Amino acid sequence: MGSSPAYLDLSDPRFDVNSDVVHEAREQDWYAETPYGWAILRYEEGTNVLKDRRFQQGNARWPAQNGIHDGPWQEWWQETLLSIEGDDHLRLRRLLSPAFRSRAIEAMRPQFQELANDLIDGFADRGEVEFVTEFAEPYAARILCMLLGLPEDEWSRVAHWADDLGKSFGINVREDLPRIEAALEGLAGYIEKVIEDRAAHPRDDLVTTLLQAHEDDDTLSRRELSVSLVFLAFAGMETTRNQLGLALQTLLAHPDQWRLLGERPELGGRAVEEVMRVNPTVTWVTREAIEDVDLNGLLVPKGGIVQVLSHSIGTDPLRMGDEASFDLAVEDRPLHAGFGGGVHHCLGHFVARTDMSVALPLLARRMPNAEPDGPGVWLPVSGNTGPIRFPIRFDPGH
Repeated sequence: MGSSPAYLDLSDPRFDVNSDVVHEAREQDWYAETPYGWAILRYEEGTNVLKDRRFQQGNARWPAQNGIHDGPWQEWWQETLLSIEGDDHLRLRRLLSPAFRSRAIEAMRPQFQELANDLIDGFADRGEVEFVTEFAEPYAARILCMLLGLPEDEWSRVAHWADDLGKSFGINVREDLPRIEAALEGLAGYIEKVIEDRAAHPRDDLVTTLLQAHEDDDTLSRRELSVSLVFLAFAGMETTRNQLGLALQTLLAHPDQWRLLGERPELGGRAVEEVMRVNPTVTWVTREAIEDVDLNGLLVPKGGIVQVLSHSIGTDPLRMGDEASFDLAVEDRPLHAGFGGGVHHCLGHFVARTDMSVALPLLARRMPNAEPDGPGVWLPVSGNTGPIRFPIRFDPGH
């Protein structure tokens, strides 16, 4: 083990978590130091920590790490599925999980396909598109509305709140706090009206199902119901929108892979996994030690924070060998950390996997020879990342 691990400034908006600086630190040692605790850089150590019951999620500490110790966002953050632990976490996951079962989501695949084609129809003949506003955002937001039983024509309002609330995951969270809290107030108020409507007019949707769980045996409090729905609304939309943009960024940098995906739509699922391995929107996964832990000679004290760097472990040559680069032809990749791991593995992973595996092959088929039309505008490649604007040009008329 190296005597002095590298220092990676994850809090610097200019720092790129996917850069050669991180790869060099990974060659030097399996971990590095950061302003947010230790960063784990290699696959074996990273995946072991995600399964290690001596650690818990650790996201509850995020507001305090950014100097935010009170206020509505800080209070709400402590109550979300990301922050709670133990029996409460398991109880909430058990109540929410039926809506995310693979069979239920798989049945929606034709609706996802129809939506994707409708959106592409809007720009296919132009041969150019601003990908975020014309595809990724409406696609992610409207699917979320389908899942929650919200009117699809209200997607833009939900998307606006989700977009601002998504800044909760960014490294500029303290500066963005006024926008985050305004979005939280807006989205929570909207969800509260939806809950009241379903109480008066039940229907076959997630909100009604959860409301009935609350009324039947009181295992879900009204506050938990509201917090959970607001969290699902913003987390589900924000991450899918960002990951779609990152998927296009990666695929367009590999034109041969883009062509292959257009010709072989059955590779859509593998494309999702490959993109999340090499270019994830969630650039690190946080864990907090619940006791003193000896990690391969590194002593992490109780309360100590470690960050598993998703790209770094996903491209670790010690695990991936010579085939660490992006390639849809490689089968049986080790599982990436894009959806977290352990008991906090992302509840909506099957929704994201399904809707992206539908969208990416359709985009590749209908946007041949696509390439970025300028650099676009991107969030920092640290914290949760993704595109703000991503203009693309392609051969029209498909």
